[in-house]
Amino acid sequence: MMRSKMPLLAALAGLWLTLSPGAALATGSDADLKPEANPVPRETVDYDGPYAPGTIVVVTHERRLYLVLPGHQALKYGVGVGRPGFTWAGATHIGMKREWPDWTPPAQMLKRRPDLPRHMDGGIDNPLGARAMYLAGTLFRIHGSNEPDTIGQPVSSGCIRMTNDDVIDLFDRARVGQRVVVLR
Repeated sequence: MMRSKMPLLAALAGLWLTLSPGAALATGSDADLKPEANPVPRETVDYDGPYAPGTIVVVTHERRLYLVLPGHQALKYGVGVGRPGFTWAGATHIGMKREWPDWTPPAQMLKRRPDLPRHMDGGIDNPLGARAMYLAGTLFRIHGSNEPDTIGQPVSSGCIRMTNDDVIDLFDRARVGQRVVVLR
């Protein structure tokens, strides 16, 4: 009897995980993306730093993110970083990844900016852009942007912004659990 219910229970569990709060229900589409000029083009560079391949290193004063590759190389991306008063440094890891994430501004942000929406579904107009990688133990994310002209600028409330093209590239290379180091 129990054996015959196992496929049903598995299907229900999968449905619950799909529909539970925080689940990745993409409401945007990559087909909605328009080509965007990248103010800071992605490039492969030599890397001789202390971090192991696979580490994501954000150097906020450079406004650059490096994905360390094998063979003393790194992919270098332009990023938008925290504006004065919103910079931070530390080590963490990617806690989760979402395509076309919804955005719910944290209480601290709503206190500063009561004009913001309380929630915004994922999509082309969402400030998190096409992808988000949530940094474990923080309120911060590495995410896309619907304002590509802000890349290379100190404009965020602490999150690391990328063009949608670049965040999709990094998202496809990164995995949950991957180490992220943010340096000032």
